[in-house]
Amino acid sequence: MIIEVCVGSSCYIRGAPAVISILQSLIAKYGLEEKVILKGSFCMQQCTQGVTVRIDGVVHSGLGKEDASRLFHHIVLPSLEAVGGED
Repeated sequence: MIIEVCVGSSCYIRGAPAVISILQSLIAKYGLEEKVILKGSFCMQQCTQGVTVRIDGVVHSGLGKEDASRLFHHIVLPSLEAVGGED
């Protein structure tokens, strides 16, 4: 699974570093370092929406740091479980 967090200027100002930090912590907590690639990405053309995250090609916009954990638990973990990716 690839998770890309926009680190363009608008997303950066709106909290991208905090979103990245939270996602890094959750990936480590669940031991998913071998199954999830977390990386920064430049502009995803959603600048007015808030922090934008793309998970395996699906864009999620308007996120704040409070949304990062929800996104992980409601999208990332179930997706990994569906393909047998979380042990």
